[in-house]
Amino acid sequence: VQLQAFGGGLVQAGGSLRLSCVASGTISRINVMGWYRQAPGKQRELVASITRSGSTNYADSVEGRFSISRYNAKSTVYLQMNSLKPEDTAVYYCNAVTVFLENYWGQGTHVTVSS
Repeated sequence: VQLQAFGGGLVQAGGSLRLSCVASGTISRINVMGWYRQAPGKQRELVASITRSGSTNYADSVEGRFSISRYNAKSTVYLQMNSLKPEDTAVYYCNAVTVFLENYWGQGTHVTVSS
């Protein structure tokens, strides 16, 4: 499984960005897709995830501001980020977990929120 992420950038506080991640390869194995982020000097943390059946999970810090969605036919996952805050600044990584619990990562995409 290969993952390619798109959509990072620079935005002012209060603004919005949408991240996309496209999976290729043995996509039929993929169960959960999600986004993690890593800010400078901090550990990588889960932002949001979504199962193949559509069940979602969000970090408390983004609940109500971010929305994850998934287009199974194209194995694409989106992260709509609204009301962005400077503390959302990080490198965002797409993640996929297969039914065999194999873990795959995409390249990071930078999100910078200016105050």
